[in-house]
Amino acid sequence: MIGYARVSTDGQDLDLQIDALRKHGVTENLLFTDKVSGAKTERPGLDACLTTLEFGDVLLVWRLDRLGRSMAHLVSLIETLREHGIGFRSICDGAIDTTTASGELIFGIFAALAQFERRLIVERTKAGLIAAKVRGRCGGRPKLDPHEPRILTAQALHRDQTMPINDICRSLKISWATFYRWIKC
Repeated sequence: MIGYARVSTDGQDLDLQIDALRKHGVTENLLFTDKVSGAKTERPGLDACLTTLEFGDVLLVWRLDRLGRSMAHLVSLIETLREHGIGFRSICDGAIDTTTASGELIFGIFAALAQFERRLIVERTKAGLIAAKVRGRCGGRPKLDPHEPRILTAQALHRDQTMPINDICRSLKISWATFYRWIKC
């Protein structure tokens, strides 16, 4: 049994989660923690936890939201665990226990809901783009005005070849990508 606990900020306390994980059999050396927002992709405690997990282990968390950034991330993570022969349990979400048939069924339903949510987002995005196009709006970066003074300056300095590109970019306070985009105008 390997445990993972997370709180979003340094001001929050891990004690409640740690006590619950210990009560369910997680030993101190197999308890991993993070004090970071769940939306962050870099979570050193979770990374160490996932590295430690082996075939036959069970990952235990206090609640589902302590593990995943989103439903899709949670489903993906638990599916990866399942593929490696690692079980998953959530203390507060009693029906979520992939080491049992009914828990696996519940998780399968979550996975289907996550897939449904992804498809709805795609459909809404497409519908929104079509509606915007009908109203005459199109996405993307606005067209460059080839007569804008900074663009004309960049082009002139480039043509003269009297100043290195780095200096041109620094003096106009633009990136190389912007410089080359301006040169094409």
